[in-house]
Amino acid sequence: MVKLIAFDQEARDGLRRGISKLAQAVRVTLGPRGRNVILQKSFGSPTVTKDGVTVA
Repeated sequence: MVKLIAFDQEARDGLRRGISKLAQAVRVTLGPRGRNVILQKSFGSPTVTKDGVTVA
């Protein structure tokens, strides 16, 4: 298995993209108007949650 190691601007850009995707996923659950989210697992029934930590 080959691993890619990124440095400098490429590494920062990759981190920025990952953090942005995570923030978009968690954003809908935050605050008093936060919405419920359904998490589908590979086994068992789906989980309905409003907890940002669980979504992350």
